[in-house]
Amino acid sequence: MKETLGFQAEVKQLLRLMIHSLYSNREIFLRELISNASDACDRLRFEAIKSPALLEAGEELSIGVDYDKNAKTITVSDNGIGMTRDEVVLHLGTIARSGTREFFEKLTGDQQKDAQLIGQFGVGFYSAFIVADRVTVISRRAGLPAAEAVRWESDGAGEFTVELSERSRRGTDVILHLKPDDEELLSSWKLRSILVKYSDHIATPIRMPKEQWDQDKNEYRRTGELETINQASALWARPKADITDQQYRDFYQHLSHDFGEALAWTHNRVEGRNEYIQLLYVPAKAPFDLWDRRHQHGLKLYVRRVFIMDDAEQLLPAYLRFVRGVVDSNDLPLNISRELLQESRDVKAIREGCTKRVLGLLEDLAENRKEDYPKFWTEFGQVLKEGVGDDPVNRERIARLLRFRTSTSDAAPAASLADYVGRMAAGQKSIFYLTAESVEAARGSPHLEIFRKKAVEVLLLTDRVDEWMVGFLTEFDGKPLESVAKGNLDLGALADAEEKQEQQKVAEEFKDLLDRVKQALGDRVSEVRLSTRLTDSAACVVVDKDQLSAHLQRLLKAAGQSVPAAPPILELNGAHPLVQRLRTHNEHLSDWAHLLLEQAVLADGGQLDDPAAYVKRVNGLLLGS
Repeated sequence: MKETLGFQAEVKQLLRLMIHSLYSNREIFLRELISNASDACDRLRFEAIKSPALLEAGEELSIGVDYDKNAKTITVSDNGIGMTRDEVVLHLGTIARSGTREFFEKLTGDQQKDAQLIGQFGVGFYSAFIVADRVTVISRRAGLPAAEAVRWESDGAGEFTVELSERSRRGTDVILHLKPDDEELLSSWKLRSILVKYSDHIATPIRMPKEQWDQDKNEYRRTGELETINQASALWARPKADITDQQYRDFYQHLSHDFGEALAWTHNRVEGRNEYIQLLYVPAKAPFDLWDRRHQHGLKLYVRRVFIMDDAEQLLPAYLRFVRGVVDSNDLPLNISRELLQESRDVKAIREGCTKRVLGLLEDLAENRKEDYPKFWTEFGQVLKEGVGDDPVNRERIARLLRFRTSTSDAAPAASLADYVGRMAAGQKSIFYLTAESVEAARGSPHLEIFRKKAVEVLLLTDRVDEWMVGFLTEFDGKPLESVAKGNLDLGALADAEEKQEQQKVAEEFKDLLDRVKQALGDRVSEVRLSTRLTDSAACVVVDKDQLSAHLQRLLKAAGQSVPAAPPILELNGAHPLVQRLRTHNEHLSDWAHLLLEQAVLADGGQLDDPAAYVKRVNGLLLGS
């Protein structure tokens, strides 16, 4: 019985966009279908480990590509795992991929830009509709009888049909009924050139009917034999000297289903107690599901060229989850599971080896490809920062890879900690930083005033992960990291003796005012003191050195977490006219004290508990002035 079903809404949108945005790259349809067929063969090898009956002894898995000029069709076949009826509906009718919503939100309607985004998302099976006005899929799941094959068909307009069919062997046929403008693809030469260009690295043999030139009929005729088009050996197992950069790039696109290119890669054979091959890539663009913690991010794991699993997250720490690649081990058992991976000593050694290789690759990128490292940092910098806390063994190496905006530069994050230390002012003993919700808020913070006056550079940390990161990154090259918004600011040698004497003198003069302001504010503040931070603003709020910063408190509250009540410290600028006036004018002192506190909270990026009271207080003071 034939059923007619509707595509998921996202599939309709993706099909419409792909047909219009990716037509100039239409050859990728064959790359994607071959890649899917290769994955189906890999999955059968894996399932056959537990169920040997699925794969006969000595049976070879392969992919077939054929064309029919009369029917105007191209067929891509495999003898891999195949699909059941439910799997066909799930995989060909919906996009079950995290990050889908974010993907569609970023689409702009600009064909060139959208083509890059679509490729980054992974075009997969639906790329068939770039060249076909109708696609037929016939698939039989391994282990099921011939009569339980399933036939799927659609013109890509909005609906598809599903019905039972017959297929003599397991696997899948994808039949493309070409559009009139794409009939030039119905050529052995054309198809072979595309296969060599995009899929030569595929480890599964790709076969086409062999053709020979018939001089009598002046045309190519089939011999009845099949010939292998690709090298049909695992690219990662070949010697590096035999692999071109283009082959590495092609393999990355096959591996990641990313239409873009990799930014960098490293390929190594590790020998010794553990023997394995690693081919690891750093993408040029972040995937849409990078921040989805429900999605598993990892490497493809092979054991002696046999595919074991996708997304083996145990092979790399979470802060390197953007890395794509392959690990092929000679030592792990073929029946290894995710649970065994978690406990295996051999896996721990592979994980450590892969981590060092990736960090080495990033170090090389930062040192020798300075124009490319900012691209990496823009896409993956926030993720790499997680490693400061997650990987204490490599913390120093990671710290050297970090990049920051600073108070003395308007550029995007470009300053390393080593750069900062090299530019430290004479007598400066600490690396100063400020956390804030945005670059604009950080640059406008009153906490930077004294540092601007003395031309001292301050790191501006505006990523959500930064507050967590500095809890672990307490020093660099022997220089402690110090928040400019915490504790009693001690500029040390940056403050000359005359300044220190003046500060002590002013502190005595303002002691009475500070006591009165503290009394007026009561429990709203823990302390009122004169500031060494301020040169222009009248007041600012800070917290004790061991307390959560105000910025971190706001982040935790926004996440729905309870935060212990910790009244801030109010610092007053003794040189500000308003503060000086309060020494001799006691009228409305309580209102002025509250106003100074609330202004300081707002300048620090905080929110007032009672905005209406603040407005009433401001209006009252304006009318009374």
